Amino acid sequence: MNPRSRNPVADSTRSDGPLALYGELAPWWPLLSRPEDYAEEANFYYQTLAACCETGLSSLLELGSGGGNNASHLKRWIENLTLVDRSEGMLSVSRALNPRCQHVIGDMRTVRLGREFDGVFVHDAICYMTTVDELRSVLDTALVHTRRGGCALFAPDFVAETFRPSTGHGGHDGATRSLRYLEWTWDPDPSDTEYVVDMAYLLREGDGEPRVVRDRHLEGLFSRQVWMELLGEVGFEPERHLIRHSELPAPIDVFVGRRTASST
Repeated sequence: MNPRSRNPVADSTRSDGPLALYGELAPWWPLLSRPEDYAEEANFYYQTLAACCETGLSSLLELGSGGGNNASHLKRWIENLTLVDRSEGMLSVSRALNPRCQHVIGDMRTVRLGREFDGVFVHDAICYMTTVDELRSVLDTALVHTRRGGCALFAPDFVAETFRPSTGHGGHDGATRSLRYLEWTWDPDPSDTEYVVDMAYLLREGDGEPRVVRDRHLEGLFSRQVWMELLGEVGFEPERHLIRHSELPAPIDVFVGRRTASST
């Protein structure tokens, strides 16, 4: 399974600090996580959203779209895709991959585009919301961009009930450079709403010596109950779904918010 669209923070301990991969290292993103590795997940997200939307799914807003790997598959089925991300570097990667999609610089907590979509999709970038208030702000953003009869889907890496420490590794070779990574996911304080993902990258250009970039992500961890309650509080009708992936030993939780005709 792909290592997901993480926002690495070089030698930092906060996801809102200097973002190495979102800045100078953004062009390396396709060597960390390939678009083709997202095909199975993207099909599930599309099928789930399409089944939930009462008026069809011809337009979709993706918040925290990163390098556009999900969009590279979703655009096969959805005519109008708008991709929002905080990083101009990652949007540049996505523009090369998805030239027909609209790309907008913006923060998923506060962006307001002044229009509504059949669906809103937030992949694992939602993990960078580490407090209930931050999570609620993203759900609010999704609500105001979802038309009545539409729905929003959120796909955190974990909920509190499913979190397990883990390690992973991977990376790919390009024409002139190569990347390898080591990922270590752990929770130093199970009593709070955060966990840690430490990552190390080995980057090599041409025949040169590899250099190492280390980063640390603080990510949010909330219970299923918190997710469902917050979705209801902001005005969605909440649903919980499970995604079963061929590379995962157990299904993972995704959350859907329906905005019905009677929603405020």
